[in-house]
Amino acid sequence: MDNEQLQELVEAISLEFFQKVFRHKATFNKRLRTTGGRYMLASHNIDINPKYYEEHGLDEMIGIIKHELCHYHLHIEGRGYKHGDREFKELLTKVGAPRFCTPLYSKETKPRVTLVYKCKECGQLYYRKRKVDTTRMVCGKCAGKIYLFKKG
Repeated sequence: MDNEQLQELVEAISLEFFQKVFRHKATFNKRLRTTGGRYMLASHNIDINPKYYEEHGLDEMIGIIKHELCHYHLHIEGRGYKHGDREFKELLTKVGAPRFCTPLYSKETKPRVTLVYKCKECGQLYYRKRKVDTTRMVCGKCAGKIYLFKKG
């Protein structure tokens, strides 16, 4: 599916489920990583993540398009278009759009490195996700010097 076919699909879904015309652009955006689609407030255009079409198929993508069209039509009408707004939630259920999209299979979740620091005096362990400046930080228990004990 290319951008022209996506544009036609979005226009057809808008007419079928919302009975309103979609007058802006809908395109695939390969740079989207954490979301299935995005509605831009300033330009009123819609971006769709092509990975969802590749991995989950047309049905999942139609759900994403419906979700983004809910944002679109409510925003154009000056009504509550945000995720927490009652009008948005009601329109989602009315048109059968999902609130969240299915997670991608291919999404690479890199494991968090856990750093373990240890006090030289009392042996207290400190678990951190980020590096710590051991020249400035001291043990909270005995004020002894700490060092990087284990990385992993």
